[in-house]
Amino acid sequence: MTSQHDALPAPDLSPSVEALAALLKRRSTVVLTGAGCSTESGIPDYRGPGTRARARNPIQHREFLTQPEARARYWARSLMGWPRFSSARPNAAHAALAALEQAGHVRGLITQNVDRLHHAAGSARVIELHGALARVRCLTCGAQEPRVDLQERLLALNPGFSHEVRVLRPDGDADLSSEQLSSFQVPACLVCGGTLKPDVVFFGDNVPLPTVEAAFSLLEEGDALLVVGSSLAIFSGYRFLVRASERRIPIAILNIGECRGVELADVYLEARAGDVLPRLAAALARG
Repeated sequence: MTSQHDALPAPDLSPSVEALAALLKRRSTVVLTGAGCSTESGIPDYRGPGTRARARNPIQHREFLTQPEARARYWARSLMGWPRFSSARPNAAHAALAALEQAGHVRGLITQNVDRLHHAAGSARVIELHGALARVRCLTCGAQEPRVDLQERLLALNPGFSHEVRVLRPDGDADLSSEQLSSFQVPACLVCGGTLKPDVVFFGDNVPLPTVEAAFSLLEEGDALLVVGSSLAIFSGYRFLVRASERRIPIAILNIGECRGVELADVYLEARAGDVLPRLAAALARG
C-alpha cells in the first residue's frame, strides 16, 4: 500500500544542480565531506535527521585513554560492528566525486569520514582529518596493525562472543549489553604489549597539526569549496568554511538537516548527495 508521503513527487533538483554547476564551472574545487556522504552506503551519522534521538554520545578520547573498562566496551562493540562497517561500499556520491577529480573539476578531498570509501571509489587525493578505522595504532610504541588482522585476534580471544549486530553506530561499533561485556578480552600490541587504539581522532581529541596544515594547503590550491554531507557542527570541519569565506572564494553546501554556516554559502542544496553529485558531474562534463 502506498502512503500519501510515498506518493508525493520527488522535488525537481534540476535548477539547483544547474546553479551548483554554474558556480563551480571552470573552477578548481576542493571538497569537504562529512558523514552524510556515507549514509547512503549504510553507515549512520551522528547528526543527521532523526539520529540525535536514537544515538548515544560517542566514546571520548580521555575516557578511552584512562578507563580500561571503556576500552573493553569499545573493542567489544567494534568486534561486532566491524564486519558490517568494513563491508560498506562506495555509493553514487563517492563515485561522482572520484569522477569529478579525474575530470579535473575537483582538486582534492578533505574528509571527516573514517571509512575509506573515497579511496575505494577511486579518489586519488584524500586528506583524512579524523584518520581511518582500517588502521590500529599502539599508544606506547606507535606500531600499526591492520584492523582486519586485529579482528581475527579479537575473535580468537573471545570465541564465544555473540556476533549478532542489532544497532550499527557511526564509528564502526555496535550496541551491546553489560552481560556481553563482563568477560571480554582485549588484545595488546604485538610489538610491545601496549594499549591499542583505532587510528582515528576520538571526540575530545585534536586533529594532528600536520593533517590540519595539509588540509589548509589543499584549500589554498582551490578556488571554490564544496561541502558535502557535513553539518559543520564541530570546528574540525567548520574552520575550512571560515577560511574559504575569508579568501572570498565561492562556497557551495550540499547537506540534509541542520548545517552551520549556511549564511556563508553562495549555493545551498538540501538534498541527498547521491542524487545531486552524479547530476553535477554530468552537467560539468557537458561544459
